[in-house]
Amino acid sequence: MKSILLLALLASTALAADAPKQAPKKRAPHPSLAKVEDVAGLPRVLLIGDSISMGYTLDVREILKGKANVHRIPTNGGPTTNGLKNIKAWLGDSKWDVIHFNWGLHDLKYIAEDPSKRADPKAPGSHLQVPLADYEKNLAELVKIMQATGAKLIWCNTTPVPAGSDGRVEGDEKKYNEAAARVMTAAGIPTDDLCAHATAKLKDVQLPANVHYSPSGYHYLAEKVASVIAENLPKK
Repeated sequence: MKSILLLALLASTALAADAPKQAPKKRAPHPSLAKVEDVAGLPRVLLIGDSISMGYTLDVREILKGKANVHRIPTNGGPTTNGLKNIKAWLGDSKWDVIHFNWGLHDLKYIAEDPSKRADPKAPGSHLQVPLADYEKNLAELVKIMQATGAKLIWCNTTPVPAGSDGRVEGDEKKYNEAAARVMTAAGIPTDDLCAHATAKLKDVQLPANVHYSPSGYHYLAEKVASVIAENLPKK
């Protein structure tokens, strides 16, 4: 009897080993990344940024409905190093009237061996993904590439890093925004001060110990972004 049970157990184990493994379910694309079909005759706007911009994209589109075709890059923009690798593909051959852009939160995050994962800033071997001097240099190069499109450029400064944020140091956005301000001043590019806008209601709109925002918080950011873009749309 024991031998029969043992054979049955071995057989079931073999079958389980041979059974095809189910691939993990892919996460559905973020709705902000959906392709936008242009409405003829409206100016074309491109949003460039990370998950913060992904969070406000849909509300910006809704606020500017009938005024502009609001597109965004088809991914999380990541750090400036990623921007330099992909900016020409993101711009494509299309005509852009306004480009509203940001890099920063991924540049100032700490990583270790695996750049896709955040690291404790105090842990041995952890370092900034893009050091401040490189960030400033990268931004200057990105600005030159975008200026060549003839679009109206709007820099969106980096929103606050609160205490307790995983892989980031509270207040580091200030240093990175100062570096970005030098680049934008030299290039004559206006700034959408989303950092100040967020700071004004930070406890109400930002998640605890997190750089991200509540749904109502993203709408609050979108109102500012849409307002600045509307002011810079081509005059009819």
